[in-house]
Formats: sequence, structure tokens, C-alpha cells
Amino acid sequence: MSQVHLPRILALWSAPRCRSTAFFRMMAERGDFQLLHEPFSYLAEFGSVEVAGERIGSEPDLLAAIRRLAAEQPLFFKDTTDERYPGVLADTGFLREARHTFIVRDPVETIASYYAINPEVKIHQIGFEAQYELFQRIWEITGERPVVVDAGDLVAAPEQTVKAYCDALSLPYVAEALSWNEGSRGEWAPSEKWHKDVSNSRGFEAKSGGDRVDVRNHPVLASYLEHHLPFYRELSSHRLGA
Repeated sequence: MSQVHLPRILALWSAPRCRSTAFFRMMAERGDFQLLHEPFSYLAEFGSVEVAGERIGSEPDLLAAIRRLAAEQPLFFKDTTDERYPGVLADTGFLREARHTFIVRDPVETIASYYAINPEVKIHQIGFEAQYELFQRIWEITGERPVVVDAGDLVAAPEQTVKAYCDALSLPYVAEALSWNEGSRGEWAPSEKWHKDVSNSRGFEAKSGGDRVDVRNHPVLASYLEHHLPFYRELSSHRLGA
């Protein structure tokens, strides 16, 4: 496949539990990008991250490693904003040279999904505030509004939504990439428990969450929702097709 129109660095920034790993799985199926899975999140959580066989221990070093890899072949990475990444926010060169995109999902669903895996979740880890800060920063630095995908649209109309994403970025649309074989991947092995739904999927699918906590009536999670909902609504107002 021709790489003429591929961005050298393509990023997908996601609040946790927004189906970003399913999107990553689709990008893996395309086969035209190198892949990194949550490098900044792994760095924040584990204190270091491995990139191309090198152990990285700081945001500046990670940004440098991403640039080195992307100089060889176009690179796609996705990451989550359960933490804030000051090194990314401060590196205006990186904000300009990479193509940054975003994926969001109704926080009622993301909070319930997060809580089901980690009942000790903290308010900042819901992620929409940090995601919106990054979105605004990129828009300010580049003068161009970043592309936003809503996970609800991705599940309801995957072909239309992925095609709109590709069109917005001048990427070739690869219909075959919207389906894949079940199974885990090594890229997300360090955080395997968070990605079981994707490992058991064959495409963009809505999973049943009927047994999950009622976020709106929970004594703690309701306050998380109240805090993050305005950031989600602002981001979603810019989504493809809005």
C-alpha cells in the first residue's frame, strides 16, 4: 500500500474505556503503520516503557524515541488520558509535527466500565479533563481543530465512521481492517486485564454492560460524572458528523 499520504506520526488520544484498543486493533489490521500501544500511560504507571527494544524512563526520551521510529516508517500510537502528560503539552514541536486525533465515549459508560475493573478509580483517572486540555492545546498550537471520533458512532456505523476518519486525514480507507480474528496481542500484554473485550471481539462491537454500577446514583461516581461531563460534551460537539 502506498504511504504517500500517511502522516509520519498519527496519534489517537482517548479517555479510558472509549474503545480505543478496538481502534488500535483496526489500525494493526491495516498493516501500513508501525504501532505503539499506550506508551505514555505505561511510562506513567510503570515508571518506564519499552520502545523498539529500548527501555525509556522519561517523557522527553519517549518523545525522542517516537521521532526516531517515525523517521523509519509511519507510526501510529494510541494512548489514554487517565494521567496528564506535561512533557507532551510542553513539546510544541511534537504537537505540530504529529497528527493528533481523539476518541470519546459517553462518560456514563466509561465510568461504569472503569469501575468494573478498578473500583478504586480516582476522579482524574476518568480522563476527559486531561483529554480536553490536550485537545485545546493542540488546536491552539496548530491552528487546526483535531479530528474527534465518538465511540458510539464507531459501533453504530463503523464503516461510515472509519471512512470519515480516513477522509479527514487523507488516509486510504481499508474496509478489510474493520474485522479481525479473536485473540490478544503482545502490544497490550502489560495491561491485559483492560483489553479482554477487544481480545474476544471480531470487530467494533457493543458489549453488554447491564450488570454494571448505576453511575448517576452512586455516591462517589456521580460526582465524577458531574466533573467530566462538560469536557466530554465539548469534545463530542467536534466529533466527525456532528
